[in-house]
This record gives sequence, structure tokens and C-alpha cells, in this order.
Amino acid sequence: MDKRVVRVVVAVIERDGRYLIAQRSETAVLPLLWEFPGGRVEDGESDEDALRRELRERIGTDVRVVERIGEHVHEYDGYDVHLHMFACELAPGSEPAPRAVRDIRWVTSDELADYAFPPADQQTMDKLLGFSSRA
Repeated sequence: MDKRVVRVVVAVIERDGRYLIAQRSETAVLPLLWEFPGGRVEDGESDEDALRRELRERIGTDVRVVERIGEHVHEYDGYDVHLHMFACELAPGSEPAPRAVRDIRWVTSDELADYAFPPADQQTMDKLLGFSSRA
């Protein structure tokens, strides 16, 4: 039986040497873990449109999608996540705030190791950004 495929897009937003991360809600899949903000791509939606929609819904901000910076496939029990990462810039005057997430933070690359991320996000960070995997 074929596994279900979930296409996910995330934004890597850097400002003054810090990256924006968001904490999943208590009721989300993999609750309370941290992630780069983003979400699922809906049928008929482009990656870029999905990313802009998800960021408006989750952190109330508009972004400019700069470029695709990587992708990774992670296998979970019963489904596969196809994670696509994009470098993004906040729209002028746009300041993120938690909406459909529990919290947001601006952290340095060194501080990312202090936060628990889902396996798909962690492996992508390791591959693209040179972060060390945690046990």
C-alpha cells in the first residue's frame, strides 16, 4: 500500500543574524515542537502561494519568497513528508505575532540547538544550514 504524501513548505526568515521559529500548538501533530513557520500545500496551490497563506494564518505576516533553498523527504509511520524550504523576507512594516501557533522566537543559529524540532525539520537544517544533529 502506498504511503500518503504530505507536501509541506516552510520559510527561513533571517533578520539581524536571527532566524524566526514558531512553536506548534498543544493540539497540533507533534505538539509543542519548534519549526520554521509554514504548513501544508493544498491541492491546486503553488508552493509560494501556500507559504504566503500559511504565514498569514499562523503568524499574521506577509512575506516575499526569495528562493527555494532545499527539500527533504522524511518518512513517518503511515505517511511521508516532502518538506520544501524557502528563503523569505518579511514584507515592509510586517511584524510576526503568534496566531495559529503557541509562540514565536527570533534565535541565532547557535540557539537553534536549544529547541526541539520535528525530525523532518531537523534533518533539513542539518543538511542545508550545517547544524549538528541532536541525539
